[in-house]
Parts: sequence; C-alpha cells; structure tokens
Amino acid sequence: MRLPEQAPTLPGLLQRPDLAASLPRVLGAAPGPLVDGRYLHWDSLRRRTPPSGLTHEEWWLGIQVARQAMLREIPLRAVDGRPFRYSLPDPVLELLHWIDQHAAGELVVSEAIRDPAARRRYLVSSLIEEAITSSQLEGASTTRRVATEMLRSGRRPRDRSERMILNSYRAMTALRELTETPLTPDVVFYLHSILTVDTLDDPGAAGRLQRPDEVRVRVVAADGTVTHVPPPAAELPGRLEAMCAFANGGGTEFLHPVARAILLHLWLAYDHPFEDGNGRVARALFYREMLAQGYRLVEYASISRLLLRAPAEYGRSFLYTETDGFDATYFLLHNLRILRRAIEDLRAYLVRKMEEVLATTGLLRRTDLNHRQVALLANALREQDAIYTVHSHAESHRVTRQSARTDLIDLERRGLLERRVVGRRFEFLPAADLRDRLVAASSQRS
Repeated sequence: MRLPEQAPTLPGLLQRPDLAASLPRVLGAAPGPLVDGRYLHWDSLRRRTPPSGLTHEEWWLGIQVARQAMLREIPLRAVDGRPFRYSLPDPVLELLHWIDQHAAGELVVSEAIRDPAARRRYLVSSLIEEAITSSQLEGASTTRRVATEMLRSGRRPRDRSERMILNSYRAMTALRELTETPLTPDVVFYLHSILTVDTLDDPGAAGRLQRPDEVRVRVVAADGTVTHVPPPAAELPGRLEAMCAFANGGGTEFLHPVARAILLHLWLAYDHPFEDGNGRVARALFYREMLAQGYRLVEYASISRLLLRAPAEYGRSFLYTETDGFDATYFLLHNLRILRRAIEDLRAYLVRKMEEVLATTGLLRRTDLNHRQVALLANALREQDAIYTVHSHAESHRVTRQSARTDLIDLERRGLLERRVVGRRFEFLPAADLRDRLVAASSQRS
C-alpha cells in the first residue's frame, strides 16, 4: 500500500516567511474547506491544478485556515499526545441527515416486512452476511456458501476461518442485549472473547488487553508496509476507560450519535488493544452504539460487505486521518458513505424480497402452508440444491426445534421436500419437480 504524503500543518506553513507574507492574498481568494464539494487530503490536492494565482502550498494554507475554525476535539489522543479532531462540513451534515431519515426505527417498507416473522428472516440473513464479511476482512478464507451452510445447519466449524465466522455471528446476535447498559471495559472484553475464542495463537489472550511484556501488534499491509503503530500497551487500560466514557456521552459538547459511533470505531482501531480481532471488535462497537441510539435499521445492513469490496479505501481514510494532524473527518466521511450505501442496498434487497414474496404468495395463495413453510419454499425455488435441517429452519425463523421439525415433516409429507439421513441428523432437500408440485397443489385447492 502506498502511504499518503504527510500533509503540511498550519503552524508549519505559517512559519515559512513566503507563505506568511502571502496570507492576506490567500484569504482574499477565499478557499473554503472543500474542493469541488470534496474534503480532499493534501496527497490528492497536490496533484490538482490550484486556483489561478496560488501555489499548491498557498492553496492548502487557505484550506487549512478554513478548516481550523470548524474542527472540534475528541478525547482520543495520538501517541505523541496530539488530540484527534473532526469537523462537520456540508457533505457530513447531508449524510447524517439522510441516515437520520432512513436508519432510525424498525423495518417499515411493506406489509410483508412489517410481519415479525419476515423481519426475523431478514435479520438472520443480515447477521450471517455481516459475520462472514467481517471475518473475511481479517483473513477468513471460507466461501459465503460454505459459511452460510455451517451457520444455518449448526454444524461445528472445521477450521479457524469457519470458527472466526461463527464467533462473529454469535457476537452480532449478542449485541442487542448489550445496548441496555453503558459501555464498560468488561463489555468490550466480553465482545472480544466471543469474537476470538479458539482462534488465537495464545488462547489466554481472549478477552484481555495486550500486556507491556508482550510484543505489541502493528498494522501491516499486504506488501509488508507498516501502516500503523498503536500506543504502548502500558497506556491501554487508561485509554479503554476514556473510550468507554466517550461512548457513554462523556464531555459537555453535543456530538451526533452516528458520528460518535463512527469515531468510537476509529478509537478502538487506533488503539488496537488486542492481540487479534481488533477490526471485528471495532465494527461490533459501531453496531452496538448505533443500536443503543435507536438506529435499528442498521441491524439489518452489512457494513463489512462494502468494506470488503474496497478495503484500500477504508485503509486510506484511516491513513489520511493520521497524516493530516489527526483530522478524523476523512474517516467520518468514508464510513458515512459506506453506511448510506449499506442502507440503500438493504432497501433494494427488500424490494426484491417483496417481489419474491408476492410471486410466491400468488403461487401458494390457495394452500394452507404457514408463513415459515412459504418462506422455505420460496428459497427452495431459487436454490434447488439447498439443504434444510431442523436446526437451520429453527435458526432462520427463531422458533423452537419442535416447530421447525413439524414444518419440515409436513412439507415432506406433502411431497415438497425429500428427506435423507446424514450421520445422526435428517437433511431435507427440495423435490426435483418442486414448482410443478406447487402448481398442482394450488390448483387442487382452487
């Protein structure tokens, strides 16, 4: 990964006699904090043509002066003691407003999605997606198909990658119960222990900070470039206490809850307090903070899926923050855009699901199947090689194993599923001519 060029600081620019002398002319040109509506880093700005009459350094000086008045500090401190800061330029305010409009509350897109059973199905699918992609971001190599089969069937993980995904799924399902009380170090340790059980080289490192006598972790890119050196281990207990105070609303200045959630993510990622699993913990804390503040729709949206598509952009937003006076606006903007795209993708997904529900409902409207059976058959029509078990059906719909067993046996009795024995469990597969059988079944009731 190419590291961005360190941005010149405002004090450093003003120490140059030539730039100090040009300040009145620079301010007269009135450069604002944005360039063509974008919050550009020096590394990008220096490759653009500056406004007429200004050098690149003068242009950057004007931008830094404009940004200085907007920046606010947060309690997070860099290794050298400098404070992290953030600002709220127009793109940030626009994104926060959009998220307030579209991410608060429960799913209310259609009558089908208002149904609690439908919401449970979508929630389980989203939790699975986030668990898989969050783990893949940190090296898990299992395919989505295999991982989904493992989670829905309830089988034991076969390797470290599958264990990472199972751990992430369990952590995501535990988040709701962790939103009712303030964030504490014990809650952070609890999340880390869930996320890393049976995946660490040192099993004893689960659920605890790195110690001063241990080799401190660093962030290293795929090409071996060291991109981040976190604070010393001796500082971690105090930093964790400060992070929790920040998450719980510490300080007198109002901070938008979505911005706070993203900056909490940044804080954990910067401190990197654990031997492994720091990225997963950071994203879990983001989700927890969003849920605690009432942004319930985020529970159904997978952030990690989008981060996985372009991990370099995520890393660059972190590096831009570190190389421009710890201005977290870069990280804030990137993650707000990711969050908006995740919500937009979710809404498009729900539209598709609604169309599928309507088509399946039309086909099955004259049958006496329950909503769980209809959902399973809709899935089976799309995926003829799907495999269902009592555990997977119970997990998908959050019902008892007895209810799940009754559903599956009934569908087998009707000839819509076929049963086979694998080891000590039953597996159910769609009938080879499932659609024809459904058409026949609905015709018989007409």
